[in-house]
Amino acid sequence: MLISRTALGGLTATTAIVAVGFLFLSPQGQNLLRPPADSGPVIVEPEVVLGVDREQAQDTGATQDGDLAVSETAEEDAPEEDTPVVLRDAERVEIAPVILAEPMAPPSPAPTDGLFSLHSSGNAAGGAVQQQGYGNSAVLNSRGATPGYVGGIVASPDIVAPPPADTEEYANDDDNPLRVVADDPVSTFSIDVDTASWSLLRSSLNRGQMPNPDAVRIEEMINYFPYDYAAPDADDISPFRPTVNVFETPWNPDTRLVRIGLQGDLPAIEDRPALNLVFLIDTSGSMNDPSKLPLLIQSFRLMLDRLDPEDEVAIVTYAGSAGVALDPTPASDRDAIETALTRLQAGGSTNGAGGLREAYRLASEMSEEGEVSRVLLATDGDFNVGISNPDELTDFIADQRDSGTYLSVLGFGRGNLQDDTMQALAQNGNGTAAYIDTLSEARRVLVDQLAGALFPIADDVKIQVEFNPAVIAEYRLIGYETRALAREDFNNDDVDAGELGAGHSVTALYEVTPVGSPARLTDPLRYASDTPEAEAADHSDELGFLRLRWKEPGAEESELIEFPIEMTDSPDPEAAFAAAIAGFGQLLRGSDFLGDWTYADAIALANANRGEDEFGYRFEAVQLMRLAESLDAD
Repeated sequence: MLISRTALGGLTATTAIVAVGFLFLSPQGQNLLRPPADSGPVIVEPEVVLGVDREQAQDTGATQDGDLAVSETAEEDAPEEDTPVVLRDAERVEIAPVILAEPMAPPSPAPTDGLFSLHSSGNAAGGAVQQQGYGNSAVLNSRGATPGYVGGIVASPDIVAPPPADTEEYANDDDNPLRVVADDPVSTFSIDVDTASWSLLRSSLNRGQMPNPDAVRIEEMINYFPYDYAAPDADDISPFRPTVNVFETPWNPDTRLVRIGLQGDLPAIEDRPALNLVFLIDTSGSMNDPSKLPLLIQSFRLMLDRLDPEDEVAIVTYAGSAGVALDPTPASDRDAIETALTRLQAGGSTNGAGGLREAYRLASEMSEEGEVSRVLLATDGDFNVGISNPDELTDFIADQRDSGTYLSVLGFGRGNLQDDTMQALAQNGNGTAAYIDTLSEARRVLVDQLAGALFPIADDVKIQVEFNPAVIAEYRLIGYETRALAREDFNNDDVDAGELGAGHSVTALYEVTPVGSPARLTDPLRYASDTPEAEAADHSDELGFLRLRWKEPGAEESELIEFPIEMTDSPDPEAAFAAAIAGFGQLLRGSDFLGDWTYADAIALANANRGEDEFGYRFEAVQLMRLAESLDAD
């Protein structure tokens, strides 16, 4: 009986296997499995486009930035039956058909970013689809790494498209070298209020990746955070007040950190001038991603509530060509502005230079005496038509700078982010650069810090420090590698420098080695005396001498303030937190100056000096440090 049952069971199993093979492998079996058209799973079998170049793809409605290319006439040219083709820069890549599951409810919103709907057109599976994103959720886009919600249908988790190639380029340089005061006592640089680097590294860490060291600009990390500096009062001749203090270096007790902080004045809101804004929006094919154009649209919508009725807004878009999507419109007409924004769709190449020309032309027409005009360029930085070289773009923007129109650059998305291009534009266009990776960051930049981002109070702000060789043997500036100026540039009013916005603060840190310190890394010269001159010795209580230059907005001649830096230890929690961020940045860049100082040390220092932290930025910094510590250990 045992043998009979075993044989019967084996026969049953064999029969089942044959039946399953028939159902799944034979055309007849597949027809039996296929449900009626009005119910059950939906099989999307995109048609095929073969041998289509960029211009032909645009003419036929096909897309190139990772979307499926679609045509009604190319079926007979398909290389294999039922094998759709992805068009990536006119190369054919075969993939399997996408099988979509049953309709289901959309996913819950991400708890940290809040709910926001994203709508952008994409040519896939024979027609345009509406994309919708919640928080940081991905949406059946070209990345395909996460199943997404599209028109009530969720993509199968088994179908994963290859990620796009990482073609990001960053603006940075080697770490500032150690300088010997006896040989090179003067350090000169432009201020920098940009914050893009912090958001970029946060984006990388939250994706489970260590940031590219070139994406780490330490001055932008430090300046991301507000500091409790004293603001200028009626007795100050400058629109900002400097604060300087000296304290022990956390990673080397035998050196000192010199912190230089500038706090800009924040005029009363009712006293601010009228504002002319030109939204210059990249609508090229590379922006067809939920983290790009849809997030961009939502970000600008947040900003509209902060504008006054007398402010004006215009919208210029650029892809293969540039055009005006919204003529100058009073900010009070919010419906018209929002309608123009929500109609934007991505597609085509990237004629950024054409868009810049049109935006500056429109800003010039809008500008009147006493008003502030600013172009807000929102892009992933991928300029591939017209002027695309960062050096050529720099020259073009420098020519436009004299018009009096300021430029702000907002970066969106990852994968092909051209950070070097955006930095070149911002630094040479009397502007600032920020990177927006979440709606929360958009609120910080375009709502909470709107005044600082849009209203300048000081142009061409330069800092110069002369160190006293009787007191300091060596020094190095931490960060500001891309902002270095020649010594003679400080007094040259034709040399451009950074702008300070209303309420903005700027922080710079020097690590200095006192004379006689065991931390000195260079040997005294045998045939040249290190003995300071008598004049330097007469100021032995001075570490150095600080000079600051700036121009009133629109002025051609600069003004100067200067005062000595005293060699006295004066630590405070604000300075200590800035030092923790500077140490964090040096760890990410692989600096040789930290000795055995670790992420754990940076975390402890930041935690002990978080202060009030009204918006939670410093708490977030500690969490990112912990995340970097874990990722770096892997």
